[in-house]
Amino acid sequence: MLETALPKLEQLIEQLLDKNQSLRQDVANINQQNEQLNTKLSELTDENEILQLEALEQEEKHASTLNKINALLGRLEQEA
Repeated sequence: MLETALPKLEQLIEQLLDKNQSLRQDVANINQQNEQLNTKLSELTDENEILQLEALEQEEKHASTLNKINALLGRLEQEA
């Protein structure tokens, strides 16, 4: 019985070592993907902040333009 159990145990250990190596490679790949995603997230976060600032600037410009138009309309209404 020991003669058959020992080779079987060696085979199982070899399979476990192979599986462990495969899992280590998977973890390394996932870590690399995670780093890439974190870099992309950082880039997109920066881009989002820039776009939000640009949108606020546009809102201010539109509000200023609207105020000027309303002032001109008010003057035209007074003259009419």
